[in-house]
Order: sequence, then structure tokens, then C-alpha cells
Amino acid sequence: MTEVLELADVVKSYPGHPPVHALAGVSLTVHEGELVGIVGPSGSGKSTLLHIIGTLDRPSSGVVTIGGHVVSTMSDRRLSAARSSLIGFVFQQFHLIPSMTALDNVATGLLYTGANLTERRFKAFEALQRVGLAHRLTHLPSELSGGERQRVAIARALVNKPAIILADEPTGNLDTHTGEQIMGLFHDLNAQGATILVITHDRELAEGLPRQVHIRDGRLESDSAATVAA
Repeated sequence: MTEVLELADVVKSYPGHPPVHALAGVSLTVHEGELVGIVGPSGSGKSTLLHIIGTLDRPSSGVVTIGGHVVSTMSDRRLSAARSSLIGFVFQQFHLIPSMTALDNVATGLLYTGANLTERRFKAFEALQRVGLAHRLTHLPSELSGGERQRVAIARALVNKPAIILADEPTGNLDTHTGEQIMGLFHDLNAQGATILVITHDRELAEGLPRQVHIRDGRLESDSAATVAA
């Protein structure tokens, strides 16, 4: 299987007396087509790991490779250019633009690709079809339910066909039933070939995923893939 993400002995430290070691030598490999839950309590280092994998922060040491690109050594300019093609982000807060329709919110995910407006909207329509919202193209976020808004956010993450979908507490703002529907959608998208990492503090949610990686005190505490391999 093709490796889509590799962290090799990744350390992230913040200055202080003593310094804070948010990540203390994390090594992790994710293959194309996996659906992985990264789970840990508050303060475990999972948010720092999210920022490192999402190329929003750089490690203090170690190597981060995404889609065959060593992103930990890229210049800021190259990294900014590569980010939209490597990572699709889904956040707890949706982050939709209130004045834009669902279609145009998704099309914003292609702003830096050089595609013209017609092409961006066509690809956005295809992405909204994938998440079951082809009938809500012209609706504003205020006219959508919480679950529908999260589906729009997922479509925006998908639209550029990134190497990884990175979902940070994607059901945190949703009721239980709607959250289950969103997780069902992630399973469906994964079955279609998407590589998805779900970062969560919810162990029960993570247990519903094919692979669970537990992080505590900045270290990888356990990985169900390693258990299976053993």
C-alpha cells in the first residue's frame, strides 16, 4: 500500500523553564485509503499533532512526509502552495462564509488552483453531490441545519482531491443522531478511496473507526494497526 503520511521521530517543543515538549518523538505511518481515529484527552498533544500533520506548524525536529513530499523542510512559500493539494480540513466550527451559497463556499477550496469560476463551481457541485447536498446548492449557511453545514465543509475539504482529509472534532457541534450521520458519511467517503484522519477526545467515536491511534503526554501510547500486525 502507498504511504500517504509518515511522521518520523517528530518532536515539538516550546521554550520555557523548563521547555514544554508537546510532542516527544512521535512516529506514525498512514497508508492511502485508511480511516484513522487519533484520540487523546485534553493536553495529550493531539492538537499539536493536528497542526503538524496539517502543515500549520513545523516540528522542532523529525521528518513529516505527506503524499511523497517532505513538508517539514519546505519553504513557507512552497508549503502554502502545496497545502491545498495535500490537506483538506474539516473543523468543528464549519468556518463557512455566511454571505456565500453552499456551492460557492465549496468552490473557495479551489481559489488557489488557477481554475476559473465555471470550473470551480462544477467541481464544487460534484463534491456536494458526493455528500448528498446536490439539492441545497443555492442555500446560505443560515438556511442549512448543523449537519448540512458540516456536509458543506466536508465537500469543501474534498473538492481538490487532497492526499488526506483531516477532521478535527467533526461532530463536536452536532447532536448525537446528526453526528452519527456525519461519521457514516466519512465511512462512505473512505469506502470510495478517501484517506481520512479524525482527531477526537471521544474514545467511543474512535472505537467505531477501523484504526485507532492513542496519544498521551505527547507520545504515541498505542496503535491498533500495530496490534493487528502483531
